[in-house]
Amino acid sequence: MSKPVLLMLSGSLRKESYNRKLVSEAVNAFGPAEVIDGDLDLPLFNEDVEAAGFPDKVETLYDQVRRADALIIGAPEYNKGISGPLKNGIDWLSRPNPSILKDKKAVVLSAAGGRTGGETAHFMTVSILTQLQVNVVHGPLILVAQAQNEFDENGRLTNDFLKKQVTDRMERLRGMLKAFRL
Repeated sequence: MSKPVLLMLSGSLRKESYNRKLVSEAVNAFGPAEVIDGDLDLPLFNEDVEAAGFPDKVETLYDQVRRADALIIGAPEYNKGISGPLKNGIDWLSRPNPSILKDKKAVVLSAAGGRTGGETAHFMTVSILTQLQVNVVHGPLILVAQAQNEFDENGRLTNDFLKKQVTDRMERLRGMLKAFRL
């Protein structure tokens, strides 16, 4: 069997974002896989732009999603909601017909500098993905609160409880992918 293909998507565009680090931790916990780093730095969704043809960066993201066996999504919280780049990316991804998201597997994780770890953005992201018929791997929420204190200088999680949560979720994803490949 070939290695699963994981598409990393961070709703924060900042190179050193905590969500990018968290998504990387999840991919490392998954184990052997082909990993694609998706780019959500896309033009704003606009039906006039869509009517003229999908922008190249959007087409690249479509191709990446089609190839991926699973999406690993970092959902940061901006002002008690989903980040603009993540919402915009999902809006673009919802456009192809037939759907490229339907029945796709996904893990959603959130990291934020505040006390709730991005809980509201996490719920919003899962709600949107569920409406688009994405199979989100559920379990205890993975919310990294006060994320500035939870990663070392190499971008690795330092909290053993959080590391175990991430590892457990990725093991569930691996099991789900194996079950669907039978």
